[in-house]
Amino acid sequence: MTTGDRDAGRAALYAAERMAHLVFEAPGTSTRIGGVTITVPPEARFASVDSVADHVGRVLARPSIRERFPRAVEPVAVRVRRGPVSAHYEAGPPAVIAVPEDGDGRWALRELVVLHELAHHLDDSGGPAHGPGFAATLIDLVADVIGPEAGLIYRVLFSESGVLIV
Repeated sequence: MTTGDRDAGRAALYAAERMAHLVFEAPGTSTRIGGVTITVPPEARFASVDSVADHVGRVLARPSIRERFPRAVEPVAVRVRRGPVSAHYEAGPPAVIAVPEDGDGRWALRELVVLHELAHHLDDSGGPAHGPGFAATLIDLVADVIGPEAGLIYRVLFSESGVLIV
């Protein structure tokens, strides 16, 4: 995979995720998406990196996640990332999700960001880091953990933004 391959899908995926994050700012409200009116489900917000680590462990232990994603049996550590700009995934070993925790970095202490990073761990498509296999993994993960409405929001916004999905 070349950097260009990864970046080609990344810009569209990040733009679609920014739209999804805005939708999830109003949990419990009704929104029309994909021709269907749905109630926006709540997403978890975390107080600390320790609470993110606990959530990641619980997600990886879910039977539905273990059945769908073979890599769910491999643990993922969570650590504080210096700087507020981004969260990221390190394949390792050991696999690590790094999230900013203080000040301006607290934006990353939300479930959708954590699931994005966890999708990197679970995606075994062998494709680009933000390619069609990753997008499908992220949608499936969001739908399983937050709910089918959340998965629909992601699927429609990805499709409308030109994100390719396997």
